[in-house]
Amino acid sequence: PGEHFLVVSVLKLARVKNSRYHFPMQHISPKELFEFEDLLEKERTELEDQLAQHGKKSGGDWQGTAEGFNVDEADETDEADKMEELATNVSLVETLESRLRDVTDALDKIKNGSYGVDEKSGEPISIERLRANPSARTNI
Repeated sequence: PGEHFLVVSVLKLARVKNSRYHFPMQHISPKELFEFEDLLEKERTELEDQLAQHGKKSGGDWQGTAEGFNVDEADETDEADKMEELATNVSLVETLESRLRDVTDALDKIKNGSYGVDEKSGEPISIERLRANPSARTNI
């Protein structure tokens, strides 16, 4: 396991030296940037898994679903429960989809060199803020 981490780290460092990333954000070291990228990749995978559990992808968007919803079923209590589940899932999917957009945008910013820059002020976002929320768009 330790050797794998070392190999991955060396490969990532080689990508930096080959100009995969731009570094106008001088307040973030390459090591920190790799850590944020790894955190964001893991979060993206988790969010996609959660979205698949509570919804389905339709076009480019996710839609909340209720498992086994069937309007023709006779048991009104079951259908009411499924309607409630659908309402919960719609709200949850909207929240997860918004978070996924933030994470994807942050990963894009890493690649284009604008990661860690406040979208409103253009100032650097503090490392502490990024550690608390790697997809932060602004300083608080």
